Amino acid sequence: MAGGRASVLRPGDWVIYADGDHQVVALAGTSVRLRSQDGVESVVLASYLMASPGFAVTGTEPPAAVEPFGLLDSLPESVLAAAREWERHVVEVETGLPPATDPGTRPRREYDPAERTLTERDAAKADELGIGVRTVQSRRARYARQGLWGLVDQRTVREWEATGRADARLIDAIRHVMDNETAASTGTRSRLIRRVIKMLEDVHGPGTVPLPSRSTFYRLVDVLSIGRHTFGSAVTRRQMANRPEGPFTPTFADRPGEQMQIDSTPLDVMVVLDSGLTARADLTIAVDVATRTICAAVLRPMGTKAVDASLLLARMLVPEPMRPGWSKSLRMAASRMPHRRLLDVDARMEQAAAKPVIVPDTVVIDGGKVFISETFIRACNRLGVSVQRARPRTPTDKAIVEATFSAINTMFCQHVAAYTGPNVSRRGERVEAHAAWTIPELQDLLDEWLLVGWQMRPHDSLRDPYRPKAAMSPNDKYTSLVAASGYLPLVLHGEDYLELLPVAWRAVNDYGIRIDHRTYDCADLGPWRRQPSGIVAKRGLWEVHYDPYDLSRVFVRTKHGWITAPWIQLPLINAPFADFTWQHARRLAVEAGLDDTNEEVVARVLDELLSRAEHGPDKRAVRVLDRTRAAVAIPALANEPEPDMPPTIEPLAPVASFGVFDAHAEAERWL
Repeated sequence: MAGGRASVLRPGDWVIYADGDHQVVALAGTSVRLRSQDGVESVVLASYLMASPGFAVTGTEPPAAVEPFGLLDSLPESVLAAAREWERHVVEVETGLPPATDPGTRPRREYDPAERTLTERDAAKADELGIGVRTVQSRRARYARQGLWGLVDQRTVREWEATGRADARLIDAIRHVMDNETAASTGTRSRLIRRVIKMLEDVHGPGTVPLPSRSTFYRLVDVLSIGRHTFGSAVTRRQMANRPEGPFTPTFADRPGEQMQIDSTPLDVMVVLDSGLTARADLTIAVDVATRTICAAVLRPMGTKAVDASLLLARMLVPEPMRPGWSKSLRMAASRMPHRRLLDVDARMEQAAAKPVIVPDTVVIDGGKVFISETFIRACNRLGVSVQRARPRTPTDKAIVEATFSAINTMFCQHVAAYTGPNVSRRGERVEAHAAWTIPELQDLLDEWLLVGWQMRPHDSLRDPYRPKAAMSPNDKYTSLVAASGYLPLVLHGEDYLELLPVAWRAVNDYGIRIDHRTYDCADLGPWRRQPSGIVAKRGLWEVHYDPYDLSRVFVRTKHGWITAPWIQLPLINAPFADFTWQHARRLAVEAGLDDTNEEVVARVLDELLSRAEHGPDKRAVRVLDRTRAAVAIPALANEPEPDMPPTIEPLAPVASFGVFDAHAEAERWL
């Protein structure tokens, strides 16, 4: 047993308390009676005394340290056996008997404390082992402070430098060059070594810094590149460099909508565009942190624009309607969510799908132009939503939405035709030839999968505090948090949804309203034809809202409410169409030598376009044709001026079909 005093406070000890010296007079239970140097006595709790600032016990030896049992277990067997043998000798010197001696055993005469002093016993042990007396005394002192660990041969536990005896300037140069490799394309070790040598010669001069042999240089580079992926995947290397230096703190939320994370990424699926070509679609999602509910997921064929992010908010705040062909088990009435309580507040919940409507308090976005645009910020301000920006190049600030993208690719995308894989090294052969789904069709599949494959599936990060081993689904977590926090969403109504749509200012003429060579008209516009709106700032034009994902109708604000005006060529179209589809149809009309300002002509081209996309076009022929057109058009663009185009409305952004219900039809059906 190691020497020294145990960690015990006894009467008579002197302690430092309240910036003064006090003597312990008595101990009674958890109370300590103290007497100061001035003779003033006081009684304090032992826990309060030991936790007071500056508390210390004075005038006694420090207590022995606890042996590091974990480090002892890591020692080789021979080293540990030698330490235990020394422990046997040290204990015999101090007590007269080795450890684990049978009761009644008499100590040897040269180690008997009754006949020999401690100094004489030290000398006897030194003569027995053939070592110096100072060695025995130092071993006893180390054993008193550290126990068995103090008797271990410290050469076997000495820390070593991974870089050996290499020059510090060489190590700094290698690390500096490795840092510069973060954003560069992956190279070989020989390229890095060449750059290191060049840097040392430029900074310190040729031959100044000693260089190791080539094999040692390679081993040194391998040691310093551990965890950096310097010679591995460039994507992984950049991701590792973007990790924050501090500890990773998970994001928590106690109630639905407390924090919602929004982001966009290309989907790992090739889709068929309206032109017949194939391309990847962009996916924008909004994930609730508390419940892991994917409140909205939007697909579009091109880069996400500000209009998409604004309408994403609108879609989050309305119930998800049941679609034709969906199973009845996907209805909210068939789920465990508080359907009846929500039905009392909003009658639309009667026909809603089993996905909660969550009103966000705060949304976390990155620095993309989509989310920091005026359109998105104004939409958030109108809805009373706080916007919090993530730090630049710090994906851990919105780690939940990043992880959700990975889960969607794993659980949904890899089962879809024309799955590309996460990178080109995992991509199959001729993936684009297997593309079968258009954007609206894939959107419908994704919406249905979110209900049955995500909202009802247990999530590893959702746990019941009373049953931590059981994972909960997002719908179940929403149900429990609603009961705990009293959360009640006030969802958007039809007019609220219309307010978030883009605005165009137009006159109401005899033929109706004209937007981008499309004419909208209905009988309700009769009293307002050729009449000014009274808004002087807009020269008497009328406020017209349109859904860029469904251009089949527009919504006109009047003094007596909203008027829905359908497109006059709507009977010619057999499928919904978006703004980007209309623009493409106009381009096809021009290529065919037709008048793209004639909406009837463009409507027929649009109908053929949508029919071709629906029934699966001859993708190979269309690709060859489009490539030929692109090759012919390149020199023409450089030499010929662009033809004058008639004035058209500038939409807020190129848009694609959300696969969302029509706003007007939604208002009629739900309200």
